[in-house]
Amino acid sequence: MLIDLIAAARPNFMKVAPLYHELAAQGWCTPRIVHTGQHYDPNMSDAFFADLGMPPPHVHLGVGSGSHAEQTGRVMIEYEKVCLEDRPDWIVVVGDVNSTLACALVGAKLSIRVAHLEAGLRSGDRTMPEEINRIVTDSIADLLWTPSPDADANLLAAGIPAERIDRVGNIMIDSFELLRPKILEAGMAAKLGLEARGFGVVTLHRPSNVDRHEKLETIVERLVEASKRLPLVFPVHPRTRRRLEEFGLRGRLEGGAIRVMEPLSYVEFMSLVVDSRLVVTDSGGVQEETSYLGIPCLTLRENTERPVTVTEGTNRLLDPEELVTEVAAAMERGIVETRIALWDGLTARRVAASLRRRSGLA
Repeated sequence: MLIDLIAAARPNFMKVAPLYHELAAQGWCTPRIVHTGQHYDPNMSDAFFADLGMPPPHVHLGVGSGSHAEQTGRVMIEYEKVCLEDRPDWIVVVGDVNSTLACALVGAKLSIRVAHLEAGLRSGDRTMPEEINRIVTDSIADLLWTPSPDADANLLAAGIPAERIDRVGNIMIDSFELLRPKILEAGMAAKLGLEARGFGVVTLHRPSNVDRHEKLETIVERLVEASKRLPLVFPVHPRTRRRLEEFGLRGRLEGGAIRVMEPLSYVEFMSLVVDSRLVVTDSGGVQEETSYLGIPCLTLRENTERPVTVTEGTNRLLDPEELVTEVAAAMERGIVETRIALWDGLTARRVAASLRRRSGLA
């Protein structure tokens, strides 16, 4: 039985890796890694795959960048060719990027069963392209693997039959545990001369935060003010760096107790996070990892597709104007013990069992 695992960029490969290992170790199926190339990354090197213990992609579509419509269309065209030449029994799509939707559509049109890992997540904000991708993918997938009860509720409210839903937990926790030894060995805080719990980490990239001069200027001002209380390390996303330079704000950042850095690998970044006092972010994944680790997370967004990180984790949604006050409150809270059901590093095992059962083999 041939199982296609679809990935478009580094975050997707982080989620696919634990499932690939689980399926590859079982004799009933053959996993095939399909890299769509939606986000071409020159750092997607042999070393990256070696860290994950994965082979290079078995199929590379080489789609490249473009508008949402261009990417979605190109992925559909190229992946359909692959499926017609060597038809998989299942297509597993992950997350909410354009390639997720595109490959799900190919499967639906060719009557190939589609499974969606990280199904049911909703922000309620349809101005986010990712939200549209989530909604459409979930509506056409045959099997929906959810990370938390709120995701189940979202799918049921949308009219998805309960028999298509399996709650399996959070695959990113499997990814973290897979790389935990390398993360702890990296020792990024020590390399930067920082004391454990003596600094915060910042990561920002969403257009709603960085593409408007006034909004980004407010964030920069509040980060500089917060850094007077707690030194901050800021690996700057390329998009954010461009905007900081375009708006003439980079100099202001470097005037405070803020260490501005080039983007880091997952292992390097998480090495900083595990030793940090708190994290300021607008990323979805970081909300999950900090909640798992019990590290306070301050999310500069009005909404989140991962509300369980707020209700049961360490996450707080806030406006930039609240940042200084919330940094102080987070420092007071410190590291807390959290336990979210099925966020235990065993999600890939449950996914494989679900897939085998749904294939009529168990």
